[in-house]
Amino acid sequence: MINRRRVLESWRRLDVVVRDLPVALLLACASLMPAFHSHGTRLGGIPDRPFDALALAAVLLQCLPLAFRRRIPTGCLYLTAIGLCIDQIAGYHTLAGTGFSLAVLSAGAHIQQYRRSTALVLSVGYVLLTIVFNQLGYGEPLGEFVTFYLAVVLVWFIGVWWRRTRAAEAERRRLIAEETRTAERTRIARELHDVVTHHVTSMVVQAEAARYLTAAPDRLDQSLTSVATTGRRAITDLRHLLDVLNPDYDTEAGSPPAASLHTLVEQTRQAGQPVEFIQEGKPVEQAGSAYLVVYRVVQEALTNALKYAKGARTSVQVQHAEDEITVEIGTDDSGSRAASLGGSGRGLTGLRDRVDVLGGDFQAGQRPGGGFFVRVRIPAENPS
Repeated sequence: MINRRRVLESWRRLDVVVRDLPVALLLACASLMPAFHSHGTRLGGIPDRPFDALALAAVLLQCLPLAFRRRIPTGCLYLTAIGLCIDQIAGYHTLAGTGFSLAVLSAGAHIQQYRRSTALVLSVGYVLLTIVFNQLGYGEPLGEFVTFYLAVVLVWFIGVWWRRTRAAEAERRRLIAEETRTAERTRIARELHDVVTHHVTSMVVQAEAARYLTAAPDRLDQSLTSVATTGRRAITDLRHLLDVLNPDYDTEAGSPPAASLHTLVEQTRQAGQPVEFIQEGKPVEQAGSAYLVVYRVVQEALTNALKYAKGARTSVQVQHAEDEITVEIGTDDSGSRAASLGGSGRGLTGLRDRVDVLGGDFQAGQRPGGGFFVRVRIPAENPS
């Protein structure tokens, strides 16, 4: 069985001339059939005339250029107009006169430049054709010529409307594509910020501490081992990020599990930050990407604690309920007067956006007694 979609796709990949050629040939064949002789457009009062070689030329002029109605719309329009003039003045009145209407429609839709001059040339040519009919003594009432002209103008403006509609649709798709690219770049920037900043900050803190441990080889070895371990985790997370950029990647399958929070907290402790971790309740199995946001919230807060509140006691509380997950991270003012989880604000802005997408609530600010806090509430089920 032939796949209809593949056939349509193959047809659309063909050149527009090839796709328009069947219409031109079909109209030409129909116009040459005796049953359709003298059954076409009638302009002026010239009596019908039997077909001859000139009639064949008129039919071909009105039909074959239609194969180029999208590739060369102006040339197609002029050729079909000449063919129509021959057809009407000679009195053939062939069915091929329909080709002029198709040419006008295509010209209105596809001519990009000199549209007004083209319309002016056609209008002048039509006036001259009307004068020729009157000189031959076959002139019709003026109202009939005006009606035909208005009909042609209507077809022209239908083509213009079609062109503008296609242009508006193309612009809409361009804007959607631009917004999609911007959103994707923002998402990648967030992931890079969350992954790289945390691991690099931890490595820098541990490397700085190692400079003062030359007199304690055991602790120095432990610190350098921790730096190496953090570096390997950074590589793993970066590989995970590259997997996320893969279109075939399953986001749900790649979300960090709730248990990885323990690893995150332990890594921060190894960097020298005192962290108290409390997790209550049982994680909901169908929390979806909510766990990824929880992980990123804790990761960003602990990173800023290492950077701006080194040595200050930090608490992490995660509570799982049936319908929501609540996370609160805070630092005391004992380790540093400038204790802050806020950092430069870029990371928290990204976290706020993540939480908003899931329909959650994000709060961050200074504690009344000193220090900083981040409090997040996220629905356990992703909004549809």
